[in-house]
Amino acid sequence: MTQNPTRVSAQPDLFASYGQTPGVADELFDATGQMRPVWRRFVDRFSRLSPEDIRARFERGDQYLRDAGVFYRQYSNDPLAERAWPLSHIPVILHELEWEHICAGLTQRADLLEQVMADLYGPGSLVSGGHLPAELVARSKQWLRPMVGVQPRGGHYLHFIAFEIGRSPDGSWFVLGDRTQAPSGAGFALENRMATGRIFPERFPRAHIHKLAGFFSAFREATEELASPSYKHPRMSGILTPGPSNDTYYEHTYIARYLGMMLLEGEDIVVENGEAMVRTIEGLQPLGMLWRRIDALFADPLEFNPTSQIGTPGLMEAVRTGHLAMANAFGSGVLEMRAMMAFLPRISEVLLGEALKLPNIATWWCGGVNERKYVCDNAQNMLISPADAVDLPFDLGATTALGGEFRGTAMGSIADWLDREGDRLVGQEAVTLSTTPAWEDDGEAGSLVPRPMTVRVFAARTAQGGWHFMKGGYARIGSSGDATALAMQRGGSVADVWVVSDRPLPKEGPKRQVEGNYRRVSPGVLPARAADNLYWLGRYMERTEDAARLVRAYHLRLAATDNRNDPRLKMLRDYLEGFGIDLAQPMPEALITRIAAARSCAMRVRDRFSTDGMSALGDLLKTATRMLETVQPGDDSARAMSVLVRKIAGITGLVHENMYRFAGWRFLSFGRALERADAMAALLAAFSDPKAPEGSLDLAVEVGDSIITHQRRYRVESNRDTVVDLLALDADNPRGLLFLVRELRKHAEAFPNAQLHGRPSELLRVILPLETGIACARTEEMTVARFNAIRGELARISDLLSSTYLR
Repeated sequence: MTQNPTRVSAQPDLFASYGQTPGVADELFDATGQMRPVWRRFVDRFSRLSPEDIRARFERGDQYLRDAGVFYRQYSNDPLAERAWPLSHIPVILHELEWEHICAGLTQRADLLEQVMADLYGPGSLVSGGHLPAELVARSKQWLRPMVGVQPRGGHYLHFIAFEIGRSPDGSWFVLGDRTQAPSGAGFALENRMATGRIFPERFPRAHIHKLAGFFSAFREATEELASPSYKHPRMSGILTPGPSNDTYYEHTYIARYLGMMLLEGEDIVVENGEAMVRTIEGLQPLGMLWRRIDALFADPLEFNPTSQIGTPGLMEAVRTGHLAMANAFGSGVLEMRAMMAFLPRISEVLLGEALKLPNIATWWCGGVNERKYVCDNAQNMLISPADAVDLPFDLGATTALGGEFRGTAMGSIADWLDREGDRLVGQEAVTLSTTPAWEDDGEAGSLVPRPMTVRVFAARTAQGGWHFMKGGYARIGSSGDATALAMQRGGSVADVWVVSDRPLPKEGPKRQVEGNYRRVSPGVLPARAADNLYWLGRYMERTEDAARLVRAYHLRLAATDNRNDPRLKMLRDYLEGFGIDLAQPMPEALITRIAAARSCAMRVRDRFSTDGMSALGDLLKTATRMLETVQPGDDSARAMSVLVRKIAGITGLVHENMYRFAGWRFLSFGRALERADAMAALLAAFSDPKAPEGSLDLAVEVGDSIITHQRRYRVESNRDTVVDLLALDADNPRGLLFLVRELRKHAEAFPNAQLHGRPSELLRVILPLETGIACARTEEMTVARFNAIRGELARISDLLSSTYLR
């Protein structure tokens, strides 16, 4: 490392550890050691900040990401394992002229990839003409035979692509990989920008940075055109996600909310007569377009991978018949093969009549004798890997050789490997990436250090057919000087990319509304899976609260009596054991299981559930989990249960006060009301039984959170009549059976198809007599058998709801 003298004049302590590596380009300093002009104003302002100011600013950015719930999924056996979004707080800064040059080269490349795709699934002239080896294409798992001869709706195969690019030692840019299958990162780019906006809120740099939002607007228009190009009635468009276990699931939910598109999983879709339909609470609705964020191999178990459990049978048929537009088309992953880069330079001359404007990393397919010998002779400077690998060069696998050495277990000599499997291997020039400033906090002042980086450039096809590029947004930063440490799963981080103009840019405000042209947009249809998860979210939250109240009641009495043989305590133990609650545990594990189930349901509808709600659920789960090791029986456990009850009340209050009253809110509220009604019926059946021990009625009033109401309403000691009247027959008590059944009826009346041919739906025909029966009953008629019968009717209501709306 050589120290650059110009850094001392900026601020010695911030740049003390910043040194250029010979033969490596740097984003901050050029080859002569001079600071690049595009960085000067930023560095000048940043250098004036004290270490305390820097830490405070960085914490503001991190706090925004935490508050927004930005994370990515960590690969592990735990499907809910999450890691905080690893933001590298110092942006990568590029001048707009340099960005325009990059995008010009990538526009050519995007058009070339579209033509290659069209040929591979069309005439096949590249293979027949000898420009692509037939065996290379045929062996690729990403080349999907069912797509051959299929003309995609809209005429294009590619609609949303990304390019991983790096700067070479001579300062020029090159392509490391094409992401054409289901590129990720665009949504995270928006969050990167929001976070760095908190860190650097000043007019400079904000006024000089190109915005990102217009990129998504252009793509949104294109998806709408793809969904309904020739239909009289608009068809729906959606984002197809693998689900919450995917490492970029947060981004899927974020983009779905941002663009107002449905987030769909494979089970949400059914194909009938070659037409894709979405399962909604209103029945099957036609689907016109899917933005695919799932690998094609898993999208259709009938025609691709029969073991897939996350796809939709028949989805390929919907594409084949032209009823469904897919962005990007099935089979586009074949373009990501590392070996493809060995042939693209020549293919560009064949198809476009010109050389690549932005070259890709030098690549040799080892199926040819001369190429294999060249790779073998230069193995010390090569990355040798499977030809059909679709990951990026710095995502190294076990069957990879770098610098003449295998990454995984011993596989003999590289020469033998090449001779044995040459037609299945590629050699690529070892990546030498440029470095960019990253902040290294040493616990004292901190400093800027150089770290390797790549930039991901996103391109979307517009409704007019051309390409629109996101202006900045996303870079990968290595955790050390090792270029293989860029991947987030290996400890890498990400940074915002600023595309900067010399002059302040005009503000991009919302389009001016034409007077008299105001239109309120409907919240949209609700997929049955989303309704199902919202329904069970409500049930699990209520189930958790009810159990926490009962556990609290037990430990309060245990603390007061110190007698586990007290008849009331024995009855509570027996009662809770019937619901899977083990009172031998001061903090029952079953409570944590219920909270985790509620959070899992919320995760499945994250595009429809508030960020504050998700954060509150996560906090509730962490709090309960911590209590597992610390809570003691008696008063300590009772206090712990009170904490959980208050946190649950905060979550339910947040939902009630802030959640829009669309169909999803009704299913969530229906689930809460049904679960609470069932819990109350079960409680009264047990604790109002004449055989119950003395004090059971008081316990029921306590668990029903109605002590003060009982005192004010009856002004007598609790007895069976007063307790049953208050907890079962009082229409104004939000925990009373009659109140809750009326809530079920009100929500059911607002569900789709609540009236059929002037008659109430089957669901309402069960709820209405149940409500009438409770409303007309006298306290003495509310026997144990009657309460158990009510529970049976509530179970029937749940089954009817599921069969009517949730399948």
